[in-house]
Amino acid sequence: MGRTYTAVIQQDEGWWIGWIQEIPGVNGQERTKDELLEALRVTLQETIEYNREEAIRRTECEAFEEVTIEL
Repeated sequence: MGRTYTAVIQQDEGWWIGWIQEIPGVNGQERTKDELLEALRVTLQETIEYNREEAIRRTECEAFEEVTIEL
């Protein structure tokens, strides 16, 4: 089952702006609502992948264990 995230969006002066509540730094601005939601999906996926890669890179010289935690 996939995790869900909350996009907070609004229209402001002809633009749609928004961010993902649960992940700081995932935000966007687009001309249409659909474009904004797609941009947020892409940015969210890229951020999660980057954070995971960065966490693994930082532990390359040490023994570590990955443990799944379910919310």
